[in-house]
Amino acid sequence: MIANRNTDLALTALAPAIWGSTYLVTTELLPPGYPLTVAMLRALPAGLLLLLIVRQLPSGIWWPRTFLLGALNFSFFWAMLFVSAYRLPGGVAATVGAIQPLIVILLSRVFLGSPIRALSIVAGVAGIVGVGLLVLTPGATLDPLGVVAGLAGAVSMAFGTVLSRHWAPPVPPLTFTAWQLAAGGLLLVPVALFFEPALPALTAANVAGLAYLGLIGAAFTYLLWFRGLSRLEPSAVAPLGFLSPVVAILLGWGVLDERLTPVQAMGILVVLVSVWLSQRAQLAPRVRPARA
Repeated sequence: MIANRNTDLALTALAPAIWGSTYLVTTELLPPGYPLTVAMLRALPAGLLLLLIVRQLPSGIWWPRTFLLGALNFSFFWAMLFVSAYRLPGGVAATVGAIQPLIVILLSRVFLGSPIRALSIVAGVAGIVGVGLLVLTPGATLDPLGVVAGLAGAVSMAFGTVLSRHWAPPVPPLTFTAWQLAAGGLLLVPVALFFEPALPALTAANVAGLAYLGLIGAAFTYLLWFRGLSRLEPSAVAPLGFLSPVVAILLGWGVLDERLTPVQAMGILVVLVSVWLSQRAQLAPRVRPARA
């Protein structure tokens, strides 16, 4: 059983690790100034492609649930993610969203009745500190709108994570991913058309960036994410998101020749320890009150 759990954790952790490349792709391959349009083009084509594969639509109560989860996990979350990515340095945007695991712990208590373990809180705080060490350098800037967008995205994703487990869809993760991607993309279409001008002619780099974000950064990774949520507690899955800023920083160092300071190296270590602590917290036995 432990071996199966470790496999589930490893596969689920691959999703936020890949999401860490979102900041690099956004800034280097995509046209600037179109966060809503980019989010829509990331979700809708991938969702429609997966629907062609699964050939199954929601029914009954799952229509409104799918659109709500599509908004929480994709349309609203991604819109806020791209706004924060455009207005903040990639690492800072990731740091603002690092509060998400703590929100998931509280929501899991409300919706799932999960216990609030002290070690989980410690791990969540340690993760925020670690991410802060990674990115809060003297050169980092904090744009107020970018910070608000990052916080809003973290709350949205936290609700989507917990509700995805709470409602337990009666379909395989691939079908569940297809429903949400398509719904999230459809919700973004009128918003993108109303608030943003038409995209300029796309270059080969733009197309490659959108294809990567849609097929790898959306369809593939969210399939792994929802698979993990169907097998693991949300409070075990959410802290894996701390791996995203670690990958973002390492890609900036390895691809963009950004400087990796000793403080940032310490931040990576703290983040990895926080992820380990969060998983240990899930394995800790529940303490039962002693009988008189």
